[in-house]
Amino acid sequence: MSGIEILLIASIVMQVFAALVALSLVNHTKYKALWIFCVITLGLLVAERLFQLSVLDGEVVSPRTRAWVGIAVSFCLSMCIFCAHLLVSHVDRITMQRRMLENKLMTAVLRTEERSRAEISRELHDGLGPLLSSAKMSLSAISKEGMTDKDKATLRNTTLVIDEAIRSLREISNNLSPHMLNNFGLARGISNFVDRVASLHDVKINFRTKLRAERFDSNIEVIIYRVTCELINNSLKHAKCSKIDMELAVEGGNIVLRYSDDGCGFVLNDVKDRGMGISNISSRVSSLSGTFKIDSAPGKGMTAYVEVSMNSALMRDTTGEVKRRKILGYGK
Repeated sequence: MSGIEILLIASIVMQVFAALVALSLVNHTKYKALWIFCVITLGLLVAERLFQLSVLDGEVVSPRTRAWVGIAVSFCLSMCIFCAHLLVSHVDRITMQRRMLENKLMTAVLRTEERSRAEISRELHDGLGPLLSSAKMSLSAISKEGMTDKDKATLRNTTLVIDEAIRSLREISNNLSPHMLNNFGLARGISNFVDRVASLHDVKINFRTKLRAERFDSNIEVIIYRVTCELINNSLKHAKCSKIDMELAVEGGNIVLRYSDDGCGFVLNDVKDRGMGISNISSRVSSLSGTFKIDSAPGKGMTAYVEVSMNSALMRDTTGEVKRRKILGYGK
């Protein structure tokens, strides 16, 4: 047996094996036609190899027969490629649908979270707040005549504790559902949060923006606000930074947040183990089909970039007028 005959036989064995594998996949995919055409094509290729073997053995094969086999092989190969294209398109469509479903689910979760925050904030503000104020008024109405110095000190300390409780309640209520964001927009909301943080921590925060009274879709405002707060809290808690720089802008149909600090930095691969909420930030931005990038290294601080598409955003000014306009060419 010559070397060419051995190669032809090996080719036949491999093609038969491939045909059996393709046949086993027929009932496991949506596009059965793809594997059926693969089986037929491989069978015809086996026939072609058998013709070649017969020619080597001195047998005569009709040229017409070989031509028809070649035509059939070409046709089946074309159908295989076409079915493969359909299969790939189907997989891409399923992937896109899954991604859209994940985004819808995340959006629903975030909306539910914000709704719960708002309800808790309202209950605290409208329920516990008045009770504390009433308690303070009742203490103020108590006559100090006949009181010992110890009793007066106790009354004074109790009043101070109630004042601190009222301030803490307002802070918690505002963190749960920031009224500046809800009433005056994204830029004012972030600016107010920055001012409060700067007054409580020894850190310099530079916040730059040209946005003033512009209003965006409420989902976008809430998510950008929460992402900003999370980044600032991470810098204060983990980075031990002394300076934070932020810029909020609308660029080319997108709302963009640039963020950096001069903290200790971290190894990006270890970020999931640090409890820094990066995955939470990424999930929030992904729910808007946006872009979130972060870069850091030990001793080199951290930079973050958030971009959310605003090609057709719902905007309103502070007077409450609602109008839809393209951000592209924004401000013209």
